[in-house]
Amino acid sequence: MLDGFEWLIVGAIAIVVILWGPSKIPEFAKALGRAKGEFNKAQDEFKQAASETPAQKAVSNFIAPPPPPLKSRDEVLIDAARSLGISTEGKTREQISEEISLKAKLLNAD
Repeated sequence: MLDGFEWLIVGAIAIVVILWGPSKIPEFAKALGRAKGEFNKAQDEFKQAASETPAQKAVSNFIAPPPPPLKSRDEVLIDAARSLGISTEGKTREQISEEISLKAKLLNAD
């Protein structure tokens, strides 16, 4: 037999079906599920924030992003040549270096 609380639940379900109709029940259940999920997510975030010590918070605020990767010598040489308008295709490092030196001398002479 059903107790008082169980009759209350059955009555609430009956009222929902009468007011909104059977087609709205799945939408209502989805909305309740989403609300519960959001509540649990907020609760987890709060627990995580509350468990951090002030020192951990201060450190996490001042951690710098990692520096960009360093370029190789060849990449730096090619970038310098291109910025001076020197073609680098089919040339050795020595040839590119000589052309950069000549171009720099010409620019300084002006």
